[in-house]
Amino acid sequence: MSFALVILEAHGQRAERGQACGEAAYAAMLAFADDLRERGQLVLAQALATAQQRHLDGRWTDGPFTEAKEFLGGIFLLQNVSRAEAQAIATACPAAAWATVELRELGPCFT
Repeated sequence: MSFALVILEAHGQRAERGQACGEAAYAAMLAFADDLRERGQLVLAQALATAQQRHLDGRWTDGPFTEAKEFLGGIFLLQNVSRAEAQAIATACPAAAWATVELRELGPCFT
């Protein structure tokens, strides 16, 4: 089965962390991804940049655009894991210490 770990972070949290804490968090996430990759369970791991929106007049605006407490900070796409394994991986994700980690099963696309 395939799953996505969706990392939802509080607005402003990265800036409040400070450089040393941010670097430690980044290193922990890289090690987490490397471990999943070595086990053949990781398809993709990406942090996400700030969202942008294009207006009809051609202007771009930085987001997020909805009233929300959290923003999408990154994703991990997992493959060849059971639901129980995916839940264990989500629990072990270092981001769970400072963010919400959602687990979503991936399904087929319908056209």
